[in-house]
Amino acid sequence: MDHAADPDGRTPPGIPGLTALVERATRLLDQPGRAVLGIVGPPGAGKSTLTERLLARLADDLGPDAVAHLPMDGFHLADVQLGRLGRRDRKGAPDTFDVDGYVAALRRLHAEPDRTLYAPGFERDLEQPVAAAIAIEPTARLVVTEGNYLLLPDGGWDRVRPLLAEAWYVDLDPGVRRERLVRRHERYGKSPGAARSWVTRVDEPNAQRVTATRDAADLVVRLDGP
Repeated sequence: MDHAADPDGRTPPGIPGLTALVERATRLLDQPGRAVLGIVGPPGAGKSTLTERLLARLADDLGPDAVAHLPMDGFHLADVQLGRLGRRDRKGAPDTFDVDGYVAALRRLHAEPDRTLYAPGFERDLEQPVAAAIAIEPTARLVVTEGNYLLLPDGGWDRVRPLLAEAWYVDLDPGVRRERLVRRHERYGKSPGAARSWVTRVDEPNAQRVTATRDAADLVVRLDGP
């Protein structure tokens, strides 16, 4: 397992070594076919921030049509299904996602590169998945997928890792990460007390499972807080 490079002059705050990361991602295209890069880490670690900035730089270097984003969040089960299954009070746990649908989408990226892949997105204001919100066109040679559970060894998630060219683990100080999560839950409508309760009761057990997969990553990207 490697570690991200030191900061450089072109790096935005909080993303050490972004230029080196862009170069490493671009090298994945040295192999024939489409490359899928996985960005993994516990809730609140900064996966989305890293993915956003990485995709922006890759689009500048490779062209906007050559890169695409497939977030795992779109494969959340809808609240109606979580209620039916009795899992709504721990939304975000590994078994509250459509792992079969996610794996099928990843497989299609490789098996059907000449076809547009329509995939669900996730609407944060609604806290619900939105069908076919994302379109990945055949021109996309590098697809970045990001989520918590890409390296889990069980529950059907074990099928994800073989479909990734590389998996990068995003690391952040746990205290900073938890405070970020509290602020995120408050931003989307929870009271301060409810936000902290959710982080303690739901997010942290999930984070512990993800942290246990850290050594299975190809690269650890350490982010700065807050």
